[in-house]
Amino acid sequence: MKRSLIALLLAFLELSALASSKSNVIYVLPVRQEIGDPLLYVVRRGVKEAMQHHADILILDIDTNGGEIDSMLKIIDVLREFKGKTVTFVNKTAYSAGALIALATDEIYMAPESVIGAAAPVMLSPGGAGVESMPDTMERKVTSAMDARMRAYAEQYGHNPEVAEAMIDKSKVLKIDGQVIKTEGTLLTLTNHEAEKDYGDPPKPLLSLGTVADLPALCQRLGAGAADVTRIEPTGAETLADWILTIRPLLLMVGVIGIYLEFKTPGVVLPGIIGGTALLVYFFGGYVAGLSGLEWLVLFIIGVALVAVELFVFPGTTAIGLAGSAAMFIALLMAMVDLYPGGPLLPTLPQLKLPLRDLSFGLAGAVFCVLCLARFLPHTRLFTAFVSQGASGIQTVAKIEARQRYLEGRSGVTVSPLRPSGKVLIDNELVDVISEGEMIESGRMVQVIGSSGGTPLVKVV
Repeated sequence: MKRSLIALLLAFLELSALASSKSNVIYVLPVRQEIGDPLLYVVRRGVKEAMQHHADILILDIDTNGGEIDSMLKIIDVLREFKGKTVTFVNKTAYSAGALIALATDEIYMAPESVIGAAAPVMLSPGGAGVESMPDTMERKVTSAMDARMRAYAEQYGHNPEVAEAMIDKSKVLKIDGQVIKTEGTLLTLTNHEAEKDYGDPPKPLLSLGTVADLPALCQRLGAGAADVTRIEPTGAETLADWILTIRPLLLMVGVIGIYLEFKTPGVVLPGIIGGTALLVYFFGGYVAGLSGLEWLVLFIIGVALVAVELFVFPGTTAIGLAGSAAMFIALLMAMVDLYPGGPLLPTLPQLKLPLRDLSFGLAGAVFCVLCLARFLPHTRLFTAFVSQGASGIQTVAKIEARQRYLEGRSGVTVSPLRPSGKVLIDNELVDVISEGEMIESGRMVQVIGSSGGTPLVKVV
């Protein structure tokens, strides 16, 4: 019995040792460029990947002179989605927006000879070539707003709010323990030694928890020497993603028009290539910006396939076409929605606001262009050129015209609802037709009265 107890005790101690030696998962996000939307995309992608892999610590490796206020605030909002510990490592400089991002993390460490501070908001000169002074009223307003926001972040994450205030507002005086650290008319900028100096009773570092030589030393300091460290690197496509997100309604419009023309002129490869490329770029932009994965592209392709099956294989089976259309719409929408691992599966209305706006603009433009093309394209030389250059035995213009003359005046029965296009059985042959705009249920007798874009035009007899 005694030996059994000893064995159990040893096994328990071994398991405890294994649990205590379990390595942490650390993700490192480099903040090594001007703070703008391209950097936001890198941070968003990194935070989501860290959350997917249940990372314990997220380290911001900062060396930046600052950047845009809007992008900085968005980056802070993204970082707040991470539920583990956030740590800033000031590798060399953390000026302006870089210093403010550091204040929104749990802990701050600095490299030797590094500096942090000088975070007053400035205004870019026209063209972005430099900075210029703000009008006095605007400067006070912007400074007051940023001051309040960053004091709140500093308090939330355990930093001295007076330090944040002194970095932003040059009119403030920072005085601790009777020692004047910042005088009026200047902005607070701290070296690594100044930032880690203790003040108060009990003593507490002014801002930094210490100076460390490099990232491995920081991991040791955090008690994660055997950690599994993953570094997120920019891909170089983030700047391209910024441009893609700006024109995504246009990309959506071009993609829908290209698919429409491909269905109307089967075998003419160019419209399909243009439309497909535009939609691929649309989904690629969301992927690079860290908004979504490529699963929505797969769903969109499935939707297109379902619509094609309804049109060409099982005409009149409304459920297949509706399912395909719904899949395409959901894919286009969700490709631009910012969802985080572990969060709600369904987006909130604020998350849907911008994607719905862009999707509405793109689809409205596409519908307008499609209606114009349906009315005017068949009467242009461009349509004739498209059809006559179709691949793999597509009918020539002469054959199309002959077929139109043959069908005109003939009658048949609708085998699928016309909405306004559908299938009609004419002389024991299924023919794709289009009505004059009205909806016609299946089983009705119709007559060919002309053509529209090479498609027979029918009316109810």
